[in-house]
Formats: sequence, structure tokens, C-alpha cells
Amino acid sequence: MTTIVTAPLAGRVLEVCVELGQQVEVGELLATLESMKVQVRVEAECAGEVIDLNIVCDQQVERGSPLIQIKQSSETTVAAPQNTQKAPHPLIDSFQERVNLSLDSSRPNAVSKRHHRGGLTARENLALLCDRASFQEYGQLAVAAQRRRRDYDELKTATAADGVITGIAQINGNAVALIINDYTVLAGTQGFFHHQKIDRMLEIAKRRELPIIMYTEGGGGRPGDTDVSVVNSGLQCTSFGAWAGLSGIVPRISVAHGYNFAGNAALFGAADITIATQDSYIGMAGPAMIEGGGLGIFAPKDIGPIDVQSHNGTVDVVVADEQEAAKAALKLLHFFTHKHIRHVDSDDQSELNQSMPANRRQTYSVREIINILCDTNSFLELKKDYGGSLVTGFARINGHRFGLLASDCMVLGGAIDVPAGEKASSFMSLCDQFAIPMVALCDTPGFMVGPQHEELGAVRRLAEMFRIGAQMRIPLYAVVLRKCYGLGAQALLGGSTSRPDATLAWPSGEFGPMGLEGAVKLGFSKELEAATDHAARQRLFDELLEQLYERGQATEVASVLEVDAVIEPAETRQRLSDLLANTNA
Repeated sequence: MTTIVTAPLAGRVLEVCVELGQQVEVGELLATLESMKVQVRVEAECAGEVIDLNIVCDQQVERGSPLIQIKQSSETTVAAPQNTQKAPHPLIDSFQERVNLSLDSSRPNAVSKRHHRGGLTARENLALLCDRASFQEYGQLAVAAQRRRRDYDELKTATAADGVITGIAQINGNAVALIINDYTVLAGTQGFFHHQKIDRMLEIAKRRELPIIMYTEGGGGRPGDTDVSVVNSGLQCTSFGAWAGLSGIVPRISVAHGYNFAGNAALFGAADITIATQDSYIGMAGPAMIEGGGLGIFAPKDIGPIDVQSHNGTVDVVVADEQEAAKAALKLLHFFTHKHIRHVDSDDQSELNQSMPANRRQTYSVREIINILCDTNSFLELKKDYGGSLVTGFARINGHRFGLLASDCMVLGGAIDVPAGEKASSFMSLCDQFAIPMVALCDTPGFMVGPQHEELGAVRRLAEMFRIGAQMRIPLYAVVLRKCYGLGAQALLGGSTSRPDATLAWPSGEFGPMGLEGAVKLGFSKELEAATDHAARQRLFDELLEQLYERGQATEVASVLEVDAVIEPAETRQRLSDLLANTNA
């Protein structure tokens, strides 16, 4: 019995590997054809003797043309088991060597220097954020655009990944874009390919609506990328506009450690939420640029230290080190990606019934109330050192997420000054952009007033709270803990006591168009002036104050439907839980 081996496709005979009379085995190479620059093996389909050759080298053949005839061996016509193990492709090893040059293991001096200064490498920070197996890296083989002035082999390690790690990882079941600047590469400066990598990741994040965590450490623009001859000013760079343009589209969290100057600082500050370690220095220019502008000589640590940037509102969350920064970033990310989680634990809510002092003028800790009210360890405060009369942050109740806005009577008596108002406006807008419901805990005498405050532009800057509140689409729930006076209280409640989807009050709640003392002095000035002496004037003042207080008590205000309900403090958690459950359904 004979078998005719035919051409599997049209092409040219590149090689004939057998001769007439030759014994072949199943799978043995008979000839090689070339078609469309691809080489195709023609193998023996049976064991036997080659009895006819119909081809020679360089011959053109058509698909199905007879090539070789084989007389089958009598012993077997069944293919014998073959050893299927193949040798690795010769380029695999060299490829892996090339990849390894970008890893920390190939850069021991840079890694040691980084550790000596108390920092983690970019890849160590990456490992804190995600499982390496889930990380899909983009642009790992990039190097700085400096081939004209430096040895290419040196660039592969010295400028690994061109100073920024970019890619997508799975974090708690969600895809997240990661951009981690690498200070061990040219001080984290932003070069030509560095920006291209960032732009690529921002484009993908926008297209797929992915949250982004960006580590911004670095010294700003890099003038040494000499390979790019078509760039003069560099002002055509799109990274900053693309990053800022994602505001309200995807959540953006930035993390600072060490020196973050110029472009790196601009990226940091443009994020939705900013995290910085205690060892951070953040400035719109570094020492060289400041000196070049004739503005003096400063050390890097003179520029934007953390105590400055946290008190002016630039930094939302201050942490001890990079390990804590990663934990904070992941916790914040969770509020944006998970509407509800399984409730873990909470304090005894009956403690809230004793949380308010009997003396209406005595201060108390609103953070203690927050921690009792919310799930254990769920509250994450933003801008703690800025605008202190208002507390802002994210928390959960029975696993339901929300943004929290709370008065702090221990700062300015809870009066809302310009920093607190701007902090509130920004936070309200952020929650609205990402459909995170809000809870307001109100205890404020109103807006901060006085000539000095007006010099700060209080009229326009505080009125922004009304604009944001009027435009918010998210549910807002309010709980009046004690004072709810004047325009400041209205702004805190989104515009009025009827603006929230539910306005609740504790029995200690007290309401009025302005602070009661001021209302008495303004509304009853003639009566007070007519009093015969100081003691009589004081008695009259106290009587009038008590009358206003009784009219403004929570129960009286509720009787004319200016609030929806008066509740025991211990009921607050369950009430809010039920409201938030409907919101997050």
C-alpha cells in the first residue's frame, strides 16, 4: 500500500529533506515549503520507503499537488508515540533577561540607596497595592529617550521603565489603573516616554472607567531627553490636561512621598483625593526653578513640607509612611467601588444617649459620636488639619457607604469659616460626582462673621455651599445634634431643613434664624436698653433667651414640620442604616 503526500498550500519548495529509497518514520520531516514568507513543514503521514519524488528545490507547487510517494511498511500504519516536548524558543531566554533588567533584582545599588533613605521602591509599593500575578504592566521595556548621549545597555537598568510603572490590576474584585513614579530613576523626573506611558494609561482608564491610584514622587520635567529632536518647549504634553479631565469621570487617588515638585506636584494636587506621608515635600517648583527665577536659594525640605500642605488643605490624608499610604489608598478605593459590604462590628448605640452634655454651651467630641455611630474602624477622615470646624470623610453604617459632613463645636464653636466652607463644598461635589450619599451631623451657630473674615471673601466663597447643595443629585440625610442656626446651618443641610431627604433631630437640637443670644440683642434692643440697671437688663435678657430657646427646641420645631422627626440618639444608627439601604439598593 502506498501513500501520496500532497502540498498543504500553494508555495515554493524551500528544502527537500529525503531521497529515493530512504526509510522514514511517522512525523519525519520530508520537505519545507515557503508561502507568504511563512515556512511550512511537510511531514510523513506513515512509516515506509520513499519510492517517488515529484519535487525539487525552488519548484512552485499548488495546493494538493503530489509531492512524495511512500510505500508503507508492513509492520504498522499507526503513528508511533512521539516525544512532544520541544525546546524553548531561542529568544525566550534573551527576552526574560531583558525584562529582568527592569526589576529591582537587577538594580541593587539603586534599591539599597532608596532603602537607606527610608523609602520603598516603586515595585515594592506596587506589591502593597496588588497581587503581582494580577498586574498587567504596560511599557515595562521603555527606557529614557537618551540613546544619543548614553549607552543603551546602561539605560536598560539605570532608566528602567523610564521611571514610571503603569498597568492594570485586580483589587478587591475591581480593575484599577496604577501609575507609580519611580524616584530611583532619574529622581522620578518626567521624560518623553514617561509621559507617553502615563497618557496611555489615562486613556485606557477613561475608556474602561477604571479608578486610578497614582504615586507622584519626582522632581518635575526632565530636560535631558535628547533623542526627541522635534520637541522644543514640551508644552504640547497632554498628561496634565488628561489627568485633570478625568475629574468626575473616574475616582483618582494620588500618593506623595519624598520630593514632589513641579509637574509631579501638579499631578498630585489635581487628584480627587490626596494622600501624603510625613516625609513629603510638595511644591509647584523645586529648588533649581526657584533659584532660577531669582526668588532665593532653598533646600528641598524647605519647600512644601507636610505641616504646611496639610494645614492649607492640599493633603487630604496624612500617614506615617508608604506602608500606611497603601492601606489608606485601598481603604479609600473601597468606598468608591463597593456600595455595600457585610457589616462587621459596631459600638453599643446606647452610649449616644449620654454623648451630649446637659449644659448646652459645653463642648464635646463629635469624632467620638462618629466612631460610635459608624461601623468599627470604618471612618476615614479627609483634611483633618484644614477647616477644622467641619469634619469630612467617608464611613459605613451596617456596611453602607456614605460621605460624612459633621460640625465640630470644639473649633470656633462649630462656626463655618472660609476654609471650612470650601472644604465642605469640595467634599459635597466629590460625593455628588460619584453618587455617594451624604450624612450631615449639624451643630453650628452659623457662618463665621466679622470684618477680618470678610477680607477673605467670605460672601462669595461661603455662598458656594448653597450652589453645590442646590445642584447635588445624591441623597442627603441630616441629623441635628444641637445647634442649627442661621445661614451656616442651612448651607450645611444643602440649603434648608427641607432640602435633605430626611432631616432628623436629637432632643438636644435647637433651631433659629441666628444664634439665640444675637437674636435677643437684635430683636429686643429697645426693651433691653429700657431696663433700669445691669441686673434687670440681665434678668430680661435671660428670660427672652429662654423663651426663644423653648420655641426653637427640636420637639417644637418638629410640631410645625420644620424637621421630619425627633429621635433618641441611640436610634440614629438604625434610622440611617434603613435610609442608606434604600439608597444603595
